[in-house]
Amino acid sequence: MQKIVIVMPAWNEAENIREMIKVLVGTEFPKIDADMQLLIVDNHSKDDTDKIVEEASQKYSNVHIIQQDKPGLGWAYVRGFQYAVEKLSADAVMEMDADFQHPPRFVKPMVDAYLAGAEYCIGSRYIKGGSVPSEWALSRKMVSFFGNLFIRTVLVNFKIHDLTTGFRLTKVDGVLNKIDLEKLHDLNRFAYKVDLLYQSLKNSKKTVEVPLEFASRTKEKSKFNWKEMIATFKLAIILGIKDKQRFIKFGIVGGTGFIVNYISLELFRKTGITTYWAAFMGTELAIISNFILNNIWTFKDKIITSFKSLVVQFVKFNVSSLFAVVVQPLIVSGASKLMGDTPLIHFASLIFAVVFVVVPYNYIVYNLFIWKTWKLPWAKKK
Repeated sequence: MQKIVIVMPAWNEAENIREMIKVLVGTEFPKIDADMQLLIVDNHSKDDTDKIVEEASQKYSNVHIIQQDKPGLGWAYVRGFQYAVEKLSADAVMEMDADFQHPPRFVKPMVDAYLAGAEYCIGSRYIKGGSVPSEWALSRKMVSFFGNLFIRTVLVNFKIHDLTTGFRLTKVDGVLNKIDLEKLHDLNRFAYKVDLLYQSLKNSKKTVEVPLEFASRTKEKSKFNWKEMIATFKLAIILGIKDKQRFIKFGIVGGTGFIVNYISLELFRKTGITTYWAAFMGTELAIISNFILNNIWTFKDKIITSFKSLVVQFVKFNVSSLFAVVVQPLIVSGASKLMGDTPLIHFASLIFAVVFVVVPYNYIVYNLFIWKTWKLPWAKKK
């Protein structure tokens, strides 16, 4: 039987925690076909939170409590995850708030999705069946919706509808254990959730969104504020840039290759050879330039250093670039015949060929076959 550990940070949650334990352990856990455990991570609360949980742990064998050693919500989850894996032998961990904003009745659908094969389950407010509290003011609903949309946009991830939810279940083997938890960004803020989600999505082979009817706090006030939101947006932008860093470098190298290509085309054209062969030779010089720059910069983490491998990969690079060698001269010479054999037509047709045909093709081929940073779906190990 799979062991699922709910990691629940708590700070001054005495008014909520007793009822939360009662509902989870007494009502919801018995409905679930898994070994359900509840781990409370207290942050040295000033009320009776710890005493309430300790009393419950004496009554229920599947209720546990630890104290975090560093401040911040992120550190609460890090210590909770580590304890769940190392001490409780968890097969999966679940993030959940102690204030009933994540209604306990939604735990079962999340676990069911995991038991059905999902490696990462996201409680989503923005899919059919999910919602935010109706009593929220319009301004708060808009902040929540557009804040989530902003993060989806900067991370260029529109497959997942809710990237800011805090209700998530993660498989340990292959997903959580591939993340260096103590090096997550902004562990002292809510923003850490974006980094944890970002890395979990990359590791998960199957991610599923489960509807979540997000609820308002029944007692006390939310600990989230504008500073936390700004920190979250800032981290999302950083991760978005980091995620697309290779493509940005690839684009810069491609721009350099374009300049080499165009200047060479015009120089060769002035020698009297045909536009087709001038474009052909310019394309080959651009390919050489691109290979060198991509090897030492764009794909420097996969850099080819030995002479033999360099020669072999350069030949493969040229073969993979035959598409560009054939297509670019055809487009340039074709445009010149139709609209005039002028530098302006050469320039415009070369831009069209590079941007809309060659760059997308090359980026895919280079990642798959030259520097091998991507894996074909059917080539992945199960």
